[in-house]
Amino acid sequence: MASTPTEHPTTTSTFPTQQKPIPYSCKDGQRTPLSSILPPLVFGTATFNHQYNSDPFALDTTGLVTSALTHGIRAFDTSPYYGPSEILLGNALATPFVRETFPRDSYMILTKVGRISADEFDYSAQWVRQSVARSLERLHTDYLDLVYCHDVEFVSPAEVLEAVLELRKLRDAGKIRYVGICGYPINVLGDMAEMILRETGSPIDCVQSYANFTLQNQTLAGPRGIQRLRNAGVEVVPNASPLGMGLLRRQGVPVGALGDFHPSSRELRAAVRKASTFCDRHGEKIEVIALRYALETWISVGASCGSKGDPASGLPWKHESNDDVGGAKLGVSVIGVSNPAELEKTMLVWRSIIDGLEGGEETAVQAGRWYRAWEWSRNRQKAVQMLAEGVQEILGQWFEYAWASPEPGFVNKRKRDVSVAVGDEDEQPWLTPAASPTQSPVEGVPEYFRKEKGIPLR
Repeated sequence: MASTPTEHPTTTSTFPTQQKPIPYSCKDGQRTPLSSILPPLVFGTATFNHQYNSDPFALDTTGLVTSALTHGIRAFDTSPYYGPSEILLGNALATPFVRETFPRDSYMILTKVGRISADEFDYSAQWVRQSVARSLERLHTDYLDLVYCHDVEFVSPAEVLEAVLELRKLRDAGKIRYVGICGYPINVLGDMAEMILRETGSPIDCVQSYANFTLQNQTLAGPRGIQRLRNAGVEVVPNASPLGMGLLRRQGVPVGALGDFHPSSRELRAAVRKASTFCDRHGEKIEVIALRYALETWISVGASCGSKGDPASGLPWKHESNDDVGGAKLGVSVIGVSNPAELEKTMLVWRSIIDGLEGGEETAVQAGRWYRAWEWSRNRQKAVQMLAEGVQEILGQWFEYAWASPEPGFVNKRKRDVSVAVGDEDEQPWLTPAASPTQSPVEGVPEYFRKEKGIPLR
């Protein structure tokens, strides 16, 4: 279990005004459209896991979540598959400061069902109910804003349909508000969205794709991606993992306590290292270019399945409304960080991106920021675009490449007839601080690529 959350003195010295609720309502079965309230920047907590960090219990997760809230982030994405992530996030949201200043209705919680481990999936109605009940308990809440079927490519369409139907029953019972699916292969996401619409007569609310709109792979923006999903009635399509699960970093893929889990090949990694060297020669880090490019470009490219939810301002205690940044839909992105420095850098990048949107010039002046912030943002956008094109030239054949998911020969080891009570699953126990193994070198990964964690986004 996670340790008792520790609050920072800077967050407890004064109590700002209680934050306003996100305007959700449900009347006669008609819910507020997700595309009108989902914030365009979502904090992903896959980093609160042993895949990305040697010991997630050692991370200042309470400080990260609190700081994210104070900088305007109003949505958090997690999953039972992310080890202790739900526990750590739930404890961070349960501190007296957060509960007093950020009531439950002022932010959104997104989680998932179905994926248990690397080779175990259970999409049965029984497991969906048990998983949601467990998530509610871990996250200290009586409802979940959005629940995805996790990594749908690993199961059959019939299993996905069963899980979606059960999630809709839980939605009608008030346990959750919106239902989505997520996964990696673009074609599978399109197939599943179309199947759900065809079989139920009602579209899925949200489809989250990861690592498919990055410097390395932009198929989510094409006709097989967001256009196909929009045609299937999908309201919102968030883009997760703008760094390709940490692939697009100077130090290479993240190596946590579980070793090198990243599915990319040696050849793809070598191409990214060349691209990173190219960025170095121009005084930039590839992860900074990758992050800004994906966030800034997806705001417009993903707008057709975006949201008018209020964006994070990126500044402490400064509220920003959608009207302040032009009033149009913005493509939704999911970012993840492991430490305060990464969060600060990400918020600075996001603030600059927001400054460059329509009305940014006037907004900056009204807020007392530099009157040339809009101009600087637009010039920075041009520089990032130029380097992004250079990176894509260097990637060559690896640009738009997608790895296999699942790998050939995958077998789901979960037995459908397993009956397990909530809290007594046959899962491997989480590694605790005392039990966390010492991170050992992974063959073929140079030492200098293992020194920093960087911004591993998933």
